[in-house]
Amino acid sequence: MKFVGRFIVILIGIMAINFFAAPGVAFFALRSAAESSDAAGLERLIDYAAVRQSLRPQLDGNPAAVAPAPSFMEDPIGAVRRQIEQAAAPQAPDVEAYLTPAALAALTRGEGRYASQRDGGPLPSPDATTTGGPMPRPVYWSVNRARMAVTDDGGSRTVFTFERRGPFEWKLVHVGLPDRVAPASSRTAPMAGDSAGKAG
Repeated sequence: MKFVGRFIVILIGIMAINFFAAPGVAFFALRSAAESSDAAGLERLIDYAAVRQSLRPQLDGNPAAVAPAPSFMEDPIGAVRRQIEQAAAPQAPDVEAYLTPAALAALTRGEGRYASQRDGGPLPSPDATTTGGPMPRPVYWSVNRARMAVTDDGGSRTVFTFERRGPFEWKLVHVGLPDRVAPASSRTAPMAGDSAGKAG
């Protein structure tokens, strides 16, 4: 009976550890799936509709874009100025540019708003999944929701919000991009695996 009691206590302990460690495991699984371009794995780990909804307001940083354009009859100079400003203004990055495997891998490595430029770029080796890039830090933890933050060299944080979808299943539902862009050293430094191949 003592053996059975100890076994139950150990089992409960293991389940408790897994229960609280699951969001961290989900983060590294996300990084691994992104680096290996595992579309099926990413589908299991990401609620794409929720993440798209979280990114759209963060990428639309031009309040004038939603203001009604001045009428040409009432304000011809203002209308022409608005047309010139809209033509010259850089377009906000497309939400989908942040949801490619390369961009997701870059997000988990703290590249923030520059992650969208990783589309189609070189990916690190899947063997270096947990060694490249900064370690995530938990910034919020509850029974059904957890947030993991990755900080770049300049102190800007990218925050990943995971939501419980089962006893041990967590899905990414929100990505909080940093207000500032990543420092140049973070953007230009090769990802894990890139330098390893050149060193030899």
